[in-house]
Amino acid sequence: MTDGPGSGHRSLVRFSAGTAMLALAATLAPGAARAQAQGVDAPMATKGSTPAPAAAPVAAPVDEGLGERGFYLETDLLIRDGTSKTVTARGGVEARYQGRTLRADEVVYDSTNGVVTARGHVQIINSDGTAQFAEEMVLDEDLRAGIAKGFSTRLGGNAKIAAATAVRRSENVTELNKVIYTPCPICAEDGSPKEPSWSIHADKVIQDRTRQIVYYKNAVIEMFGIPVLYAPIFWHADPQAERQSGLLVPKLSAARRRGLSYEQPYLQVISPSQDLIISPQINTNVNPFLNLDWRKRFYSGYAEARFGYTYETDLTSNGDHLGDRTSRSYILADGKFDINAKWKWGFTAERTSDDLIFDKYDIGNVFEQHGLIGADDHRLISQVYTTRQDQRSYLSISAISIQGLRPSDNDRTFPTIAPLIEARWEPSAPILGGRLRLWGSAVVLTREQSPLVSTDPGVDSRRATVEANWRSTVTFSSGLRVSPFADIRADSYNISDLTPALGSSASVGRAQGVVGVDVSYPLIRRDGERTIVIEPLAQLAISPKSHLDPRIPNEDSTTFEFDETNLFRTDKFPGFDLYEGGQRLNAGVRTSVFYDDGRGGSLLVGRSYRSKPDPMFPASSGLQERQSDWVVAAEVTPIKSLTVFSRARVDSNSSSVRRIEAGANIDLKRVTGYVRYLRDNQDPTGVKREDIDFAGQVLLTKHWGVTLYGVRDVQADVWRRRDIGVFYADDCLRVDVYYQHSETFNRTLGPSDQLSIRLTLATLGDTGYSDPRRGY
Repeated sequence: MTDGPGSGHRSLVRFSAGTAMLALAATLAPGAARAQAQGVDAPMATKGSTPAPAAAPVAAPVDEGLGERGFYLETDLLIRDGTSKTVTARGGVEARYQGRTLRADEVVYDSTNGVVTARGHVQIINSDGTAQFAEEMVLDEDLRAGIAKGFSTRLGGNAKIAAATAVRRSENVTELNKVIYTPCPICAEDGSPKEPSWSIHADKVIQDRTRQIVYYKNAVIEMFGIPVLYAPIFWHADPQAERQSGLLVPKLSAARRRGLSYEQPYLQVISPSQDLIISPQINTNVNPFLNLDWRKRFYSGYAEARFGYTYETDLTSNGDHLGDRTSRSYILADGKFDINAKWKWGFTAERTSDDLIFDKYDIGNVFEQHGLIGADDHRLISQVYTTRQDQRSYLSISAISIQGLRPSDNDRTFPTIAPLIEARWEPSAPILGGRLRLWGSAVVLTREQSPLVSTDPGVDSRRATVEANWRSTVTFSSGLRVSPFADIRADSYNISDLTPALGSSASVGRAQGVVGVDVSYPLIRRDGERTIVIEPLAQLAISPKSHLDPRIPNEDSTTFEFDETNLFRTDKFPGFDLYEGGQRLNAGVRTSVFYDDGRGGSLLVGRSYRSKPDPMFPASSGLQERQSDWVVAAEVTPIKSLTVFSRARVDSNSSSVRRIEAGANIDLKRVTGYVRYLRDNQDPTGVKREDIDFAGQVLLTKHWGVTLYGVRDVQADVWRRRDIGVFYADDCLRVDVYYQHSETFNRTLGPSDQLSIRLTLATLGDTGYSDPRRGY
């Protein structure tokens, strides 16, 4: 079949699967590297290669009704040469087979050796729209071997590879020569070429799809066109792989304590549901420290365990060694599992052999919320628990052990809590026109040593509590809302190892109740684009006078702060051991303004009145006298991305501010961060406190910015922590250089300085950027 140059029309040919041109369709067989081509950068060029045009996005082939074996060819000119036994398609060639499309300027099939040659702007487009590009491609009819010149392709994560030549060894192994790899944009906004933020140049690259790894020989990593690292052998996970073993982002730092420190995490994928991060920390002044992080997902839940170990002496901030070398380690483990739709169980296991191990070796993300009981700063919590929950009830049973890491902590004075039981149930039908809720709580505390006298045994206590709470709400047509309530509670205590003055042991029972009513009358007015709400609030509560029994240890109400969050609570104590009694009136007014565009503000002012002073409250709380301190809380959103807040407690007699907390949160395009100020004349530990802390990120240009973090103790006139950093960030690269200074004194550790560098490259390891408040 021959169409001459002067035919004046395009050839449209349908072949059966047995024709010679079927070998041409074999060039579209699956297994080649695949990547999206729509709406992204054009394929880049390496030396000796020519990028394919990027004027129009590559579209997925359209089903032409060819079936599974049908073959379609469209071209300007089709020449069949009987002498040379070749078939040549020339000019705008497009061949379709099994949902894949080949486009080229010219395609030649040689039937004598079964070789298919495609030349000029070659594109292979797969059924999902992904594509590869080459200037010339030569393949045998079985696709067991092939060569492409001027090859380029796009992988997952917008990664691009360009090579002078590509040799396909098999369906799963491709060898590339004179290669450039980058996930960065290579075209400026105006379409002109640009130097990628980072790239890898290599003499040879092998892409192994079976192992999902890309290997490099004589690799050079360049940043902005400048070589920064050479590696004779280098490899990383195939960007198309969902999860693959490989190196993660390293961390480099320098400080007097450990000297020059390099930490290199490695991710080992054990199975689709299990992996292990091995992260050795190499230091010049101290022995290496090994961190492990194991994670596994089960059909019913998950488990994670972090471990760390070293063999070293004690350290000071100056890098001095104290004492003998010994094993130092930690474990941080947690898990949570579903037993069925209602029942769950979980655990945390947190322990360390060295109270300062996390500070000495800069181990982050330690004191986080895991399990049923929340974490506390520099306290490790081990627990096992189970819960049951449905729409009407809740039950939890747990056992808890605590290790304290603060300088004043003594683990022998911490109680072992086992068990701790909490339950709640409410019937589905209203009771007396309102909601009835039943509560239950029980706890056993065992303490080895008294926190007051080291030679005395600790007080052991057992408590059981039952409580019934009823509340109803009536809203009148005028907007007045009235909510009567009633609460009754009974506690039973059994205490042992008391001081001699109180007797060696005691059993104490008590009951208390409260009845009252909440009243609110929101006044709402619509004024143009804003809504104004003025809401008077009042709560009247009547209960028997509280009684402080010295035999009952105060375990769960040692610290609390009187503010707007508990102003209208019937019992302002957070736990069970202390309770609020007597007749009292909690009153206040809340004013709010809301704009349609998201701006707004609110102000709450209130206080508590009682018939008689309540000795249950400490004098510093502002609640002991008949008239409490004033509580003021305000929040303003002048623009959508900025929130300013303040809360204060004002002395009822002198009108002096006894406690104030103020701050702002900002989240603009170029500026994000927060600032906090706190002044407390007497905190729960009896110490005056005044400090400022802040953190933020400011983008000075499109890519350059600074990060700041600081904690200043105004009372002591010292910076507890100061961090400042400079960063560069774009779509595929982030470099952080930051300086940290700490003025914290903790046993052998004192003031310290540290300089750290963090480099994050897209598609190579972790692509997340850390929070500066967590040490980046």
